[in-house]
Amino acid sequence: MMKTHTAAWLLAVALSLQACGDASLPASATPAPPEQGTAPLAATEPDDVLTGLQSIPGLTVISERPSPIPGTRLFLLRLELPADHARPLGEHFQLRMMLLHRSAQAPMVLASEGYMLGGIYQAEPTALLGANQLLLEHRFLGASRPASNDLGLLTIEQAAGDYHRVIQAFKPMYPGRWLTTGSSKGGMAAVFHRYFHPDDVDATVAYVAPSSHGLRDERYVPFLERVGDADCRAKLEAFQQDVLRRRDELLPLVEALGTTLGTGFEGVGGPDRALEFSAVEASFYFWQYGTPSACASIPAPDAPAEETFAFLDGVVGVAYTYGDRFIAPFAPAYYQAATQLGWPRFPSRHLRGLLRYPGENTPDVYLDFPVPQPFDRAAMLRVESWVWRHGERMLFVYGENDPWSATAFSVREHNDAFRFFVPGGNHGANIRGLPAPEQTRALERLFTWMGLSAPSATVHTLALEHAAEAEASRPAPLRSRRGSPQDTRTPPPPGAPGR
Repeated sequence: MMKTHTAAWLLAVALSLQACGDASLPASATPAPPEQGTAPLAATEPDDVLTGLQSIPGLTVISERPSPIPGTRLFLLRLELPADHARPLGEHFQLRMMLLHRSAQAPMVLASEGYMLGGIYQAEPTALLGANQLLLEHRFLGASRPASNDLGLLTIEQAAGDYHRVIQAFKPMYPGRWLTTGSSKGGMAAVFHRYFHPDDVDATVAYVAPSSHGLRDERYVPFLERVGDADCRAKLEAFQQDVLRRRDELLPLVEALGTTLGTGFEGVGGPDRALEFSAVEASFYFWQYGTPSACASIPAPDAPAEETFAFLDGVVGVAYTYGDRFIAPFAPAYYQAATQLGWPRFPSRHLRGLLRYPGENTPDVYLDFPVPQPFDRAAMLRVESWVWRHGERMLFVYGENDPWSATAFSVREHNDAFRFFVPGGNHGANIRGLPAPEQTRALERLFTWMGLSAPSATVHTLALEHAAEAEASRPAPLRSRRGSPQDTRTPPPPGAPGR
């Protein structure tokens, strides 16, 4: 790949850092460097951006909004797409997205969390590269639903087709290098797109993206039986047992929480099931979002009921995870899990004799309609095999303590693909959390793939600090059911399922 001169890259990074709020740098424009050997595009004037967007076939500019990220313009858009990419003349729907525009000369990052749109934020690669960004809503979630609501069209191949059509539509306006990224379910979607359309983009950075086998993937059990230290695991197991032994004490607290938040629990079979599922899955959530320091706050057996339930709710989010009001908007995500994406099995040997609904917490229980088709066991295996054999210019980042890392994708450096684990990291793992040697390696590959010179140590540090600031500006999330936090601005009230 062609590289820009180091001096030009340093200038571009300095300008992009200034544009996103680094007060130590002078005010200036924010172009990203053009590729060496290509003629720089003319600077995009404000009116040209809107004109360019309006010229894209099938694209509607819903509004331009004030951007919370200095040096960018923010547009809310929708693009008309086929509900079935194999039948482009059939039913169509509108896919919503948000565009952060910096410059037509800058790279483009296509990002998704795999759910509905919430507030705007910069993905880590966007901040590191000083890039433009398209943040996509996932088909069948939020407002991006075909009128037929035919969930048979909610497959990894159809969603990859959405990515493909978006890239085709926007590349004439943004002809530079492209990268796909996402966290958890969004990271999976980015990987699936590369499997079906490997030449669409120049690179992919997937964060904490699992690949589960079946509806009760056994690989999560030994992971959760080894993660952390033995004392912490023992305290968690004793806590789970205590919750189930004290059902009669804790059930009124579940019901009171539901009343406070305006939700029942009938979708999962009532408050008793919600309490049992919470107890069984507590260790998974504890390590997904928590840190070892939280072990000290695990209540001892026979602690006051209010204290025990407060800890359980703080870890699991009982109403947001199992309440009817919060499950409903995420039904398509549960459907995906039940048909292709898979689901964990949770350790339960230490809970024998205490369970009334063993093994019933699978994704179909969260749906108010049957799932007629069998689970597609081959889908993830095909993708995994392709990533291992053929996946190029791919970077995977996982948290060492995150249960989802039990089913991490495998890669080969021979293919110019890399996988890193953040020591002690959870489901929020990112490049800046890696040890220095791995961090340097990850950034060197990322910038090389995007046609940029590798950063010097000083600029390397500045870029990572800038990415951290960008992440800190992201709207405060509620914890999601299974993966990336859902934005608190997402209507209806968020906080439930997903991967």
